Amino acid sequence: MNYCKYAALLLLLSFQAVAQIGGSNTYNFLDLTAAARTAALGGTFISVKDNDLNLALQNPSLLNPSMDGELALGAVSYFGGITYGDAAFAVDKKAVGTFMASIHYVDYGSFTETDNTAAILGSFKASEYAFSLGWAHPFADSLFSIGAQIRFIDSQLYLYNSYGLAGDISATYYDSEREWTIALVARNIGSQIKTYTPQNNEPLPLEVMAAASKRLKHVPFRFTITARHLEQWDISYIDPTTATVVDPITGQTTYTTISFGDKLMRHFIFSGEILLSKNFHLRVAYNDEQKAEMSIPTASSGAGWSFGFGLKIYHFQLSYGRAIYSIAGGSNFFSLTTNIHDFIH
Repeated sequence: MNYCKYAALLLLLSFQAVAQIGGSNTYNFLDLTAAARTAALGGTFISVKDNDLNLALQNPSLLNPSMDGELALGAVSYFGGITYGDAAFAVDKKAVGTFMASIHYVDYGSFTETDNTAAILGSFKASEYAFSLGWAHPFADSLFSIGAQIRFIDSQLYLYNSYGLAGDISATYYDSEREWTIALVARNIGSQIKTYTPQNNEPLPLEVMAAASKRLKHVPFRFTITARHLEQWDISYIDPTTATVVDPITGQTTYTTISFGDKLMRHFIFSGEILLSKNFHLRVAYNDEQKAEMSIPTASSGAGWSFGFGLKIYHFQLSYGRAIYSIAGGSNFFSLTTNIHDFIH
């Protein structure tokens, strides 16, 4: 079957590269989502096929004809005065497929430039952009769809600037009768075209993800399980300052270890949507990796949890999400989507 060939190709292309976790790659802003629904559902949400264009930003194979003419906007006020956002627009070309153009940006704000004596020399700004084109096409039976996305990346960090290309490939299975959706995505496959410094090519944040969503038959609830970083088993992090502890009395050294179960759980996000009505949804999620890495043992922070809601008013869909990252707090996400055809017809 053709869809089996595409799935095999997806896996082969993804595992040809060795992905890096955390701060060992560049263009990490690509992993930030400005979509409130996605943020409320754990930060990664790739396996619900409806008319929400925001979801296609992470999984292009979710693009479908119901998104024709849809405009999606999202904005986030992050920590330290950083702001970032998304804008996307979709067009359906029937037999050719559904297309999407989008922009993702991060504005790090203004910085004061000084010399080694602290004398002020002026100011500068730093920002990063990704300009993307996406496409999806269903198979004849409409149960399977494939998608791809390519993006041009522009990173301007004071005297350092870099350009790159990255692509996503994905496949989605959607059974409308049983309300099952299964998705497989490989993101950020690419390379720098121009590096920040000569002969220092840094890897992109490649990631392979899979997810499954199911809407319950007699209950207005849809649950989703998302598995991240399938390209690398151990994504755990141990603080080097606490990696070894020496008992001051016995001199015995204890080494910090992470169990098999802990390593396994860090790959998963569990989320749910309460579909109270056609126009109002509640959302909640738990991200174990965020919980493990951002929690402080001596304080309760709620890290790893996120929540939000979606509300449709007239021709506009409003979404709000809040993700809690650490004891320092979290971020608020706001998204607005509408379809321009609703104002023309």
